[in-house]
Amino acid sequence: MGKHMVINLLKVNHNITIFDTDSKTFDHFKEYKHVNIANKPEYVVQQSDFIILMLPNGDIVRNVCQSNIFPLARKGTFIIDCSTIDLRTSKELAKIAQNEKLHFIDAPVSGGVIGAQQGTLTFMVGCELDDFKSVKPILAKMGKNIVRAGTNGSGLAAKICNNLLAAISMIGTSEAMNLGIKLGLEKKVLNELINSSTGQCWSSQSYNPCPGIIPNIPSNNNYQGGFASELMTKDLLIALDAAKDVQAMTPLTEHATKFYQEICSNGLNKKDFSVVFQYLNKE
Repeated sequence: MGKHMVINLLKVNHNITIFDTDSKTFDHFKEYKHVNIANKPEYVVQQSDFIILMLPNGDIVRNVCQSNIFPLARKGTFIIDCSTIDLRTSKELAKIAQNEKLHFIDAPVSGGVIGAQQGTLTFMVGCELDDFKSVKPILAKMGKNIVRAGTNGSGLAAKICNNLLAAISMIGTSEAMNLGIKLGLEKKVLNELINSSTGQCWSSQSYNPCPGIIPNIPSNNNYQGGFASELMTKDLLIALDAAKDVQAMTPLTEHATKFYQEICSNGLNKKDFSVVFQYLNKE
């Protein structure tokens, strides 16, 4: 994700300093003139007015911010966290940043690797209005829909709600396709009927989990690439944690979480989350 986002920024001649724990990532940027490769995250902080994070979980985001960014960043620096992490951690970091005269913004994305490649991501942004006006032009170079959801934490709240719905609808689409095929329906006919009826959703129309229906998506590539099932499981656990904090009932999210945990424990954790269809067809 982060690699493709950087490439889109470079296309409009932004001067960018990058750091990644995997040095192989740097190979993708050798042909670009406006990129500086840092061997330490501290160098990124010292060179930047805007710092964009795309990291796996809240513990890593907290460590990077408290160890590398907050102590070294210049006053007024914008820290745009595009990671999907728990609300509690994000709000705590925003508070610390404010005390340090820094701007911490949660801006998780939706659209997957394809959206990152094409520059069509949706950014769900949580920050003050003035901060949003400052970061929107940069986010617009990487995405198509840049929406301020509210103050700090609101972007993550929206992302959590979106992802729990994506997981639930993916399971439902997989169940429907699996049942229909076993009942003798031709898969493309079934999908066409679903997409012209009340069952239509993103999982059926744009990201169908059944191979052989939509080209150039993970289900047609042995579920490689895309959004890993282990990451979806992480996001579902974040949603359950948030729901517990506000006493919201989420029965389907609880079932979806257990189902994806089962999928991951059966060796499919690195496969795209649409692999649920394959799992339903296991011998």
